[in-house]
Amino acid sequence: MACCGNNFCCQCCCREGETRTPEELTILGETRDEEDEILPRKDYESLDYDRCISEPYVEDLEGMDNKKAKKYEAVRWIMVFTIGVTIGLVGLFVDFFVHLFTKLKFTLVGDSIEKCSDKGCLPLSLLELLAFNMTFVFIASVLVLIEPVAAGSGIPEIKSYLNGVKIPGIVRLRTFLCKAGGVLFSVAGGLFVGKEGPLIHSGAIVGAGLPQFQSITFKRIKLDFPYFRSDRDKRDFVSAGAAAGVAAAFGAPIGGTLFSLEEGSSFWNQALTWKVLFCSMSATFTLNFFRSGINFNKWGSFQLPGLLNFGEFKCLNGDKNCHLWTAVDLAFFVLMGVVGGLLGALFNCMNKNLAKYRIRHIHPKAKFIRVLESLLVVMVTTVVIFVASMLLGECRDLSSPTTHNNTLSGNEDINSTIRQYFCTNKTYNDMATLFFNPQEAAIHQLFHQDGTFSPVTLSVFFLLYFLLACWTYGVSVPSGLFVPSLLCGAAFGRLVANILKVKMGMNVYSGTYALIGAAAFLGGVVRMTISLTVILIESTNEITYGLPIMITLMVAKWTGDFFNKGIYDIHIQLRGVPLLEWETELEMDKLTASDIMEPNLTYVYPHTRVQSLVSILRTTVYHSFPVVTENRQNERDFMKGNILVSNNIRFKKSSVVSRAGEQRRRCQSMKSYPSSELRNVCDEQNAIVEPAEEGEDLLQQMLERRVPLNPDCPMQR
Repeated sequence: MACCGNNFCCQCCCREGETRTPEELTILGETRDEEDEILPRKDYESLDYDRCISEPYVEDLEGMDNKKAKKYEAVRWIMVFTIGVTIGLVGLFVDFFVHLFTKLKFTLVGDSIEKCSDKGCLPLSLLELLAFNMTFVFIASVLVLIEPVAAGSGIPEIKSYLNGVKIPGIVRLRTFLCKAGGVLFSVAGGLFVGKEGPLIHSGAIVGAGLPQFQSITFKRIKLDFPYFRSDRDKRDFVSAGAAAGVAAAFGAPIGGTLFSLEEGSSFWNQALTWKVLFCSMSATFTLNFFRSGINFNKWGSFQLPGLLNFGEFKCLNGDKNCHLWTAVDLAFFVLMGVVGGLLGALFNCMNKNLAKYRIRHIHPKAKFIRVLESLLVVMVTTVVIFVASMLLGECRDLSSPTTHNNTLSGNEDINSTIRQYFCTNKTYNDMATLFFNPQEAAIHQLFHQDGTFSPVTLSVFFLLYFLLACWTYGVSVPSGLFVPSLLCGAAFGRLVANILKVKMGMNVYSGTYALIGAAAFLGGVVRMTISLTVILIESTNEITYGLPIMITLMVAKWTGDFFNKGIYDIHIQLRGVPLLEWETELEMDKLTASDIMEPNLTYVYPHTRVQSLVSILRTTVYHSFPVVTENRQNERDFMKGNILVSNNIRFKKSSVVSRAGEQRRRCQSMKSYPSSELRNVCDEQNAIVEPAEEGEDLLQQMLERRVPLNPDCPMQR
């Protein structure tokens, strides 16, 4: 346990003489180490991904024949299909209510702005927008208070889970409900967040929980389903669920499969590849079927593959001089990749410092402080976009731009999302067009709107969006980072295209530069390569963009890696997760086994008293211990099954004697215990233990004597 500092939390929940742990001091920047290394936390456990060859497992194998094996495999394929369909329906639910709440908000606020522009009551319109946004964000933040693991995108946690680290509550049903419900309110509340990242986390939860047919949160949900109880099986379904979440978000089943392979799973096999792809396809076409039917009223047509679709990139009819990109553009794409990597590294550095500030000043305080922070962020965001649209936006002629006939979602044309706020009837506000629209519509405007956005508007929009998105990622709401990064990068790419057109007189396609800018910035933030390339290609439905996107992402990753890690790896490190990297550092090749082994080993005998086992668990931070014996027969008997000490206690509870004399005799025997950590346990606690009442468990008494954790003190968790 760690002390929270010299405050009330420290006095109430920490004992005298305790301080912050080394890993907490390092996270907060209060360590003197030069490399600012963050040590892994010791309360995480590893998942049992490897098969434990024991007698029960051997007996199970002996009872397995070809018929049962085929049945087992058939059930596995059925579960994979069910997971994909369920994730598609979850994406449909989130998208439907986000669209409903956003349309309601912008319709009422837009009518108020149009009326108040003439009457001079624009502050009233701002108050209406604040009321909508703060109400939605308040609901999302309260849901995160119910389940704190639901905050953020969830991708760092799922990546850690697939790496073999068990994070408490990460795949619980309560986390799923808070995540799916919170993300639609946080997106509808006007925060610069996306719903794609939380959808990936929700898909992983569906993959982990659906094949179990039982819930720890809701005890009554428990069906007799004897399959897929091991961590190994659950890992495979989580991989499929995460891939299906990506596929549903972007309409990219192949990209989702590669995402699960590249960013998530540390364990992969050929059979899993087909199952993950099948699950991704199921999610994509389920979402496509229902969205196409709801929006176009043509059931059976597949026209809207994902929640985020970039539309079709094409030149105007009859323009023979127009090309999506040429070989000359590749040089500019490389430069944009370098700039995107630098901007991504700056974004990650700023967000890391903000996360440390939250750990130091916000998380140790009462939980409602986190809600107040979320409300402060949305209030500042709302005021900024309203004032920037009113004062900094330029009114442009509606007749000058010629636009593509490109659909967004449903029957909405690209021109239907142009906003005329604060302008006369025949002009539109370019800043309001980007701010007073859903983020997906703003991305479409930057990709396909031929009407030029002014360089000042694009510069101001990029700067404001960059700062506010960096501040927002990390607050106590479910929040994704894909769409904000794409929108911010698209503004940067469109700005480059305007400069090349106006200043250098080049004939370039603005939509291509907006797409490459989005890829450069997103690649600089998340540092993904293969999967992100395929995701963007599938989202654009244009295979010719494969080469420029790949080159841009590689350059952005190399540039960003020169300064820091990707945003997800940074947050994994801040959480102290002992993530096993793909490749080791050069210095680790020089180490030997003796360099990393524990000199003061804690071990037990095959027949150890329960009180000794409890004392070991109370005085150490480990969960598994070696068992030593000098008797070969005892060794053979013990090796029949490999169990944890905590499980061993459960089987020996019936043999616990609750007499004080027996406890004193055991205490005397502990003084000669081989572990150096237990020799003085009895000397430190000489208090006479009262005999337990009849029917009372001595083991429960010993466990209750631990110092209780204060839920309001996050440093103790």
